[in-house]
Amino acid sequence: MTTNATSAELRLRELGIKLPAPPEPFGTYVEAVQTGNLLFLTGMLPTEGRAAKFIGRVGAELDVETGRKAAHLAALNALATARQHLESLDKVTRIVRLGVSVATSGDVRDQPKVADGASELLQDVFGKDKNPCRLVYGVASLPLGAPVELEVIFEVST
Repeated sequence: MTTNATSAELRLRELGIKLPAPPEPFGTYVEAVQTGNLLFLTGMLPTEGRAAKFIGRVGAELDVETGRKAAHLAALNALATARQHLESLDKVTRIVRLGVSVATSGDVRDQPKVADGASELLQDVFGKDKNPCRLVYGVASLPLGAPVELEVIFEVST
């Protein structure tokens, strides 16, 4: 657990996490928009390079643990995008909201367990005191066939 005295950048190093290259847009949009002290990220997918690393729906092609891994990768991409925009994750003063869409099949009810793959990474990096409010959706499909898409809003120092 981090304290206010521990920086997010230091926690990444302590955890041995090397952020991937930030994803590039798959359409006509930008990955991050800052207005005032809020940074809004586009839907973050579990991609590596220009392709989804995970494809399928939880409850059909994928199990909950694989969904968690996809959510973790999407969160790494979110951190990489935020760092690219802010130059340092230490400028994040709070995670305001985490929205998690989970592509599911049938009567799957484990969307919150899948979402924890992202939530736990963010908590490890920023600390419990910066945990966001969270909304988790089960959906029929997501871009690129990905099982998870994250919506992240950060409060940042200006």
